[in-house]
Amino acid sequence: MLARDYYERYTVEDYRHWKGEWELIYGTPYAMAPSPMVTHQSINMKIARQLDEAFDSCPNCQVLFEIDWEVNSDTVVKPDTLVICYEPDERLTKKPELIFEIASPSTIKRDETLKYELYQHEGVAYYVIVYPEKRVAKLYRWHEGRYIKEGDFSDESYTFDLDGCHVAFDFTRIWRVR
Repeated sequence: MLARDYYERYTVEDYRHWKGEWELIYGTPYAMAPSPMVTHQSINMKIARQLDEAFDSCPNCQVLFEIDWEVNSDTVVKPDTLVICYEPDERLTKKPELIFEIASPSTIKRDETLKYELYQHEGVAYYVIVYPEKRVAKLYRWHEGRYIKEGDFSDESYTFDLDGCHVAFDFTRIWRVR
């Protein structure tokens, strides 16, 4: 075997001992930016706040912010915002129903390809990729084993249907007023 063909593979057990911010996808570590930029944080807070308020009337679901989801023994991701519709254990090991990822220059390819495929494979009901610079969010809904694009949202609303709860989300509210 040639050295260029060799690469290390890690597990969730390895991940739990690492310092700093990482994600582990299919055994490959990905360093995360030390701290999200102001625009990223602002949009993420607005998403989480709006979802949290909307899901107050849904007793089955809750919103979580930048938390590890241990997908399996070699994959741990940290979505920006997610919604679960079950009572979690100490660690998240079951799939969320809704995930928002905020694309940045350093994560855009990972969000659009690797995470898209991972979330689709795991059956996450809704995946939303937010593009702050374009002020647009691409929304995908899981249907019959794959994602169907629901549309590009900037100043529209969309109603998520999760575990019997119908929650309207206003995309206009996530953009910073210029």
